[in-house]
Amino acid sequence: MDALRVLLVVVISTSEWKSEASVSGCKDFDRDTFNLLEGEAFYFVPYSMNKPNRHDEEFTWYRSSPQFKNISSKETERVHYHGGALFLLDVLPDDAGNYTCQEIRPTGKCFNHHVEIGVFSTSYREDEKLTYGEIEDSDDNKEIACPRVVSNTCETLTGNFTWYKDFSLLPGEHEAEMWVENATKDDEGIYTCICTWRHFHKVYNSSASRRLIVPDKDINSDVDILSPTNKVQFADEGRPIKLNCSVYCGKNVAGRCDARWKINGISVSDIHSDRYNQTTKTVIENPSMNTITTAILTIGKVSAKDFEDEFECIGIGFYSVKRTTLTLKQRESIIPLVIGGVFVLFFCVFAAMLVKCFAIDLALFFRPYLPLSKHNEDNRVYDAYVVYQTQKMDKATEETLSRFVTDTLPSVLENKCGYRLFIHGRDDIPGEDRLELVEDCMKQSRRLMVILTPGSGSGSEIPDQCPTSPQAAVLGGFDWQVGLHHALIQREMSVILIQLGDTGPQGYTNFPPGLQHLILKSAPLKWPESSRGAAAWNSRFWKRVRYLMPATPAKKCAQSAIV
Repeated sequence: MDALRVLLVVVISTSEWKSEASVSGCKDFDRDTFNLLEGEAFYFVPYSMNKPNRHDEEFTWYRSSPQFKNISSKETERVHYHGGALFLLDVLPDDAGNYTCQEIRPTGKCFNHHVEIGVFSTSYREDEKLTYGEIEDSDDNKEIACPRVVSNTCETLTGNFTWYKDFSLLPGEHEAEMWVENATKDDEGIYTCICTWRHFHKVYNSSASRRLIVPDKDINSDVDILSPTNKVQFADEGRPIKLNCSVYCGKNVAGRCDARWKINGISVSDIHSDRYNQTTKTVIENPSMNTITTAILTIGKVSAKDFEDEFECIGIGFYSVKRTTLTLKQRESIIPLVIGGVFVLFFCVFAAMLVKCFAIDLALFFRPYLPLSKHNEDNRVYDAYVVYQTQKMDKATEETLSRFVTDTLPSVLENKCGYRLFIHGRDDIPGEDRLELVEDCMKQSRRLMVILTPGSGSGSEIPDQCPTSPQAAVLGGFDWQVGLHHALIQREMSVILIQLGDTGPQGYTNFPPGLQHLILKSAPLKWPESSRGAAAWNSRFWKRVRYLMPATPAKKCAQSAIV
């Protein structure tokens, strides 16, 4: 028994050594790879095998990985081989692996045929790994051929074809090839051919899929140059610049749309200079599918010669060629523009300052030439009604007020400017009703001129209510009250405020509310009695007073006396 066991070990070892030796001496063909669906059947004859229908003794099939396993030649086995062909019936996930067929021909030559098999669940049937490539061409009618591994199965085993699109049955399709007439985007999808065949009175299915892609139709059109649009482009000497030559050639015509630059009739690619560099890019816009090619010419540093050269943009399409020329022009310096802009800005600021400083002078200068018609038609007798305080003043203030009201004010506004004033205390008519006179003269006046003195707000001379006695009216309180009434409530006349002397620490806070309101709206004009030339009619003070007076005096004076 022990001797027999030793003999078997020697025989087996010798046979394995011979097998390994024969395998190592065989010629290896390229490995074929297939991905199968679980539950289907697989029939495969190595493509490198000349005559597969030979005796089983000439072939040996085995699985080399993941675990070595000999394949039986019994046709009743689920996995077997016959005449050089490999059968995998009702494919299982465990069938995945590498298989090898050793062919020893009668001549003694040895060949190894290798195949790698992957097994996927039916839930992965849309996976790209289970498709045999894509069908994508520009033909209107698309031919979809069943992959060879399935078509050979049907041809050899006399099976029947059935076609599916996106795994839905296509009725009437039972050939190895099917056609899609006038294919559109709706015809895109996964087309699967299934071969139904019999083996030992049992039906099996083998399937293979291919994806159909219908490309967008191309429409060639005449070339249209999009840029450059101008014949001249500005550039700075010594600075880099990029010139774009963009052309439109049609829709979805990539590969048939070209753009390029020439300099003085010579292609940029033929000019051996580091100063020039040309790049080209083609873009197909979505969703219009417009095809635009742009050639970008980069000049590293613009020289004086470039301003003399002629740059030609050339667009080449399927049907036409179009050209346009471009020249460079030296960009003018911006310094003169900056200087001009600064000068204009300085002039505008200077003019604005002049207008602001001499606005009153300009207004007085143009008054005689631009008289206001409404002032000529109001038929009022007086240009201003002058009111002032008459009591509770010290002697110096009283003298200043008297001198201003009786001498300075009339000599300038009446004698030199032709205005007519009603001065409280000067133009009163003896014996006339004071209240009626004030009311009537106030209505006949265009302005209310209020002379403020340091004591104007003290006492009862500027009451908020109408005076209760005629004596109070004689002192000027009624004049002020009526004037403020016309200015604030009826708004029939404007107010001119003139301040004589200093207001004191209290300022204008002791004045009646109505008068304080007028002071807030228009600050009083201060009479500069002590300044030189203050009494001159063309002094700064009197110009401001004249500016506030009506443009056309009620009694117009001579033209030479006004300006």
